[in-house]
Amino acid sequence: MSPAVFLDRDGVINRAFTREGIPHPPFCLEDLELLPGVAAALEELKKHGYRLVVVTNQPDVARGTSSRELVEAIHEHLKAELGFDAVLTCFHDDADGCDCRKPNPGLLLRAARELAIDLDSSFMVGDRWRDVEAGRRAGCRTFFIDRGYAEKSPDSCDYRVGSLAEASRIILAQADLQ
Repeated sequence: MSPAVFLDRDGVINRAFTREGIPHPPFCLEDLELLPGVAAALEELKKHGYRLVVVTNQPDVARGTSSRELVEAIHEHLKAELGFDAVLTCFHDDADGCDCRKPNPGLLLRAARELAIDLDSSFMVGDRWRDVEAGRRAGCRTFFIDRGYAEKSPDSCDYRVGSLAEASRIILAQADLQ
């Protein structure tokens, strides 16, 4: 069993487009922009034996404001550039009642089964309360990247950070102590 770092996509790996304080995904592939320090942070995590798994809600597909093809093109680009072990996506909206839409832990549990991931030694890094709650429910330690969105913050998290690079440094410092 391997440890993993589960990552939300928009606002963690790539820039989210904020409108009225709420983050949104890129509108097209050309709008996809990696956040500073992401590639180096992921490379270091991978070197230290962490599986890298993106777990992302993309409800705009269910809402009809984005296409599944665009979401999958973004994921293919990110996988090719950053070498993720997996990218798991929930295309549902809240009303669908699925187990894969964060804050439910379905995507993390699926990745753990399919990739032989030890959830107790894994981390979830996200920029919204749903990400943190999904990680908590799956038994992972959690990082909240506080982007100052005009929405609910997580009730609790293990770490509050400013970026994936900062989260990576904390994860690797803990790994070095073991």
